[in-house]
Amino acid sequence: MKPAGIILAGGQATRMGGGDKGRLPLGDGSLLSHVIDRLAPQVGSMALNANGDPARFADTGLPVLPDSIKGFAGPLAGVLAGLDWAAEQGATHVVSAAADTPFFPRDLVDRLLIAAQRDGTDIALAATLDPQRGAMRQPTFGLWPVALRDDLRAALEDGLRKVVLWTDKHGAAIASFAPTPFDPFFNVNTPDDLAHAEQLLETAP
Repeated sequence: MKPAGIILAGGQATRMGGGDKGRLPLGDGSLLSHVIDRLAPQVGSMALNANGDPARFADTGLPVLPDSIKGFAGPLAGVLAGLDWAAEQGATHVVSAAADTPFFPRDLVDRLLIAAQRDGTDIALAATLDPQRGAMRQPTFGLWPVALRDDLRAALEDGLRKVVLWTDKHGAAIASFAPTPFDPFFNVNTPDDLAHAEQLLETAP
């Protein structure tokens, strides 16, 4: 069974003036539509993590899952929402992807699964290989086991917010991706980033 997929769109997008960053236009679609197109073939089912009125995403046809942890608890809260939903679907794992990262690898899920199997663990994070700094982890792109959802819930309720503190506790594997030629996990945070994404769209593999 393929893992379920959760697209993390619950960020506050403060550097873009607020709102749903994934709805920003990119090429013939939006940031979110590019993410959906890349993730859909890699997973068995897919949902969107976002807070507020879910009707604004009705056109995607995806279930919209709000955070179950009060306050803005960051990406791990979105992962937890995905894990709870995936448990209802009978899935054993979820793969997360950020809604503002339109060029992530089309073999992301396979590589995460291989890394987890290689290291004998149920959690894996993606990373970009940097020539100077080595593997730079991408904590919003990961493989997460449904079996650890209660452990994650307890950690979040205790105030944990940093992804790698929780993944390190559970011995997460790393799946490293080389630039192709740019960082495949380039994400849009500012208007300048969005303009750069338009340029990259012409050369993205």
